[in-house]
Amino acid sequence: MIKFISHNNFIRLLAQLNKDYRVYVPVKREDKRFYGRFENTPTEDIVIGEVRAFEPLKAFFFKGREKVADGFKADMPSSGDKPFAIVGVKACDLKGFKVQDYVFSAKSGTTPDGTNNDDTDPFYLQMRDKNLIISSDCTCVIDTCFCLALGVKPYPQDDFDINLSQINGGFIVESSSEKGEKVIQQNLSLMEESTKGKLSERDKQRDKVVKQIEKNIQENDIPSQKVFEGIIEKNYDSGIWEEEAKTCVECGACNTICPTCHCFLLYDQKDAKKMARFRIWDSCMVKDFARVAGGANPRHKLWMRLRNRFEKKFDFFPKVANLYACTGCGRCISACPAKIDIRKVLKKLVDNKK
Repeated sequence: MIKFISHNNFIRLLAQLNKDYRVYVPVKREDKRFYGRFENTPTEDIVIGEVRAFEPLKAFFFKGREKVADGFKADMPSSGDKPFAIVGVKACDLKGFKVQDYVFSAKSGTTPDGTNNDDTDPFYLQMRDKNLIISSDCTCVIDTCFCLALGVKPYPQDDFDINLSQINGGFIVESSSEKGEKVIQQNLSLMEESTKGKLSERDKQRDKVVKQIEKNIQENDIPSQKVFEGIIEKNYDSGIWEEEAKTCVECGACNTICPTCHCFLLYDQKDAKKMARFRIWDSCMVKDFARVAGGANPRHKLWMRLRNRFEKKFDFFPKVANLYACTGCGRCISACPAKIDIRKVLKKLVDNKK
């Protein structure tokens, strides 16, 4: 189903959604983009197009810290809580779902190596099933964008309920799930038929952004996924890892900001009355991450941990899930205080493989 909605009616749509969902929209203040709760956000701050927010989408589905057990009982989210409606999600974040689903969800099914992945996370599954994803096309590019190098288009193609393509006067509205189609059907009075002219405008806008990213990739000499195969194995004992790790401060920002990273730590916390178990995000870049009982650590050197991060994204996941665990969003480049640039590391690895 493809419709058109004006800017004013789109705000009315958000107000309607607010009755059943906790609506979050992308907000821009100065040069910072982040998600804000719709009912507390001035409408002039909302930016549906442009580029991805700085915080990753995974934060809504796999929380940075959450209680998973109260005593000996699982502490599932209350069924009375309103689900999220997350608006303006970009394609690079949606690709993150493919990795997160593989890790936490039964949707992964049988893996490429023939094994059956039947380990599921009830917290993640509940969040995935209940929440509404309203994605949107990118309408501009920032210098850290390189999604096309990873085979991700700057406009969503799957894993959304509804997608918005911003054009003059409003948005092309397209559904991709029963949930999304139901929302459109319930709000048809706010929409009108989309014309060939409007669809042509959308396609021209998409082509324009694609060309901008291609230029970005060319100017930064970024390799594409076509040449990534074997670069980790070929460079496993390369001095590149130690060289790149020299400036790393082991903060873990690259992991926490990444839309595909998913490692976590479980710990117990006790007060005077009871015990609770919590889950928090963990980072493979931190020294204690791989430490085992007795103090042994297979990755006791920082460069080994940096290598492990790249190995998981560009060797492990392609082998077990047939996908790269990098979306080209560029968040890790922006977040790294040591200015380690994943694109430049990949270029060194590719060049060293030749």
